[in-house]
Amino acid sequence: MASSHPGDEEESSLLPSPYPSPDSHYGEEDDTEERAYDACEKIVVGISADDADDPAAVPPFSWRKLWLFTGPGFLMSIAFLDPGNLEGDLQAGAIAGYSLLWLLFWATAMGLLIQMLSARLGVATGKHLAELCREEYPGWARLALWFMAEVAMIGADIQEVIGSAIAIKILSRGVLPLWAGVVITAMDCFMFLFLENYGVRKLEAVFAFLIATMAFSFAWMCGETRPSGKELLIGVLVPKLSSKTIRQAVGVVGCVIMPHNVFLHSALVQSRKIDPSKEICVQEALNYYSIESTLALIVSFTINLFVTTVFAKGFYGTKEANSIGLENAGQFLQEKYGGGLFPILYIWGIGLLAAGQSSTITGTYAGQFIMGGFLNLRLKKWIRALITRSFAIVPTIIVALFFNTSDSALDILNEWLNVLQSVQIPFALIPLLTLVSKEHLMGVFKIGSTIQVSNERNTFIQM
Repeated sequence: MASSHPGDEEESSLLPSPYPSPDSHYGEEDDTEERAYDACEKIVVGISADDADDPAAVPPFSWRKLWLFTGPGFLMSIAFLDPGNLEGDLQAGAIAGYSLLWLLFWATAMGLLIQMLSARLGVATGKHLAELCREEYPGWARLALWFMAEVAMIGADIQEVIGSAIAIKILSRGVLPLWAGVVITAMDCFMFLFLENYGVRKLEAVFAFLIATMAFSFAWMCGETRPSGKELLIGVLVPKLSSKTIRQAVGVVGCVIMPHNVFLHSALVQSRKIDPSKEICVQEALNYYSIESTLALIVSFTINLFVTTVFAKGFYGTKEANSIGLENAGQFLQEKYGGGLFPILYIWGIGLLAAGQSSTITGTYAGQFIMGGFLNLRLKKWIRALITRSFAIVPTIIVALFFNTSDSALDILNEWLNVLQSVQIPFALIPLLTLVSKEHLMGVFKIGSTIQVSNERNTFIQM
């Protein structure tokens, strides 16, 4: 029943609403604010007229719709497969054997929960985490969170670019030094811009190919080394932790749960055009994104499992265990397992290159969303990509030149960069949990206190 008092309507219009007003036009964008995707870039995912008439009915499962929603979760999963993860996997396997597989499993499961909350925030509000931090936090807190996000982003990018550079060095048989590989990898932001011109789906297809390349390469390595299935199963199911493997354990958590990835996923889900004013559309999108993210992280966990078990089988308890790292891992594998049909050194190099290239491109993507969201920058994409890439490339080139003469120093640096990611987790996770529990932002899709308290407790444990 309509109010008889004009003042009532005016007062109610001042109250925050989690959905666009009925008078707003679905698909319209505010040109004065930075947005993850322009309206013309989004993939349209509609619902049938019958379903739309019943706001209480979520449409039945559709393989076609799952296919249309598939993409953001797999792009997000690349952060679980970057060279920093591979470094953490191989060192965990070589130093701790199979004993940290349980931690890898539960860290991935916790990462899935965090990423689902990130997707929930992006779908229900129509904005990504960096944008909402800018709008909901005071200036000093916004700048502090942006600074910490950039630190985490730079740390991750150093690992990703160095990983690609090492792969290029391996595959070129040492002809191209580490610094040259860094420069080549730095140019991938232009490849990213080139791919973006062909649409979101083409970009997602390229990442699917790179993930498949990693899966094939590391599965081949696993087949060559034949790790123990019994020890693998015990390692996943039985928690073990000793004082000698604490640093590797912290590194496993830090390299699996990446702070910049929390910002990234909340933006990626906006590549699908849904009507956030309709509860049924939001719920349907969340259902499909949950399925897709779960499948993507099952794939990433399997790949990480391959790498960890290969090095657990080959180097646990050996004198090489404490000195093995990204750069010399291929050579150690080659010496232990020989050439075979295709030299294992180059299989490792191909997998590492796929991991490095895919993660540096998604890193550029995440950097654009973080910088644009926090600072509300309305710049052309190539300018934003250039700025984002420059933030990380300058320190990476310095690292490449300084550590080029010492494999062990580079490995230690990568270990501590994984630890840095663990320290940075709360600066992304606490804002996420805070915002996703606010009713004026999320409406009926806000999380309950149980999930919020549980995640905050885990965050403080990691701190």
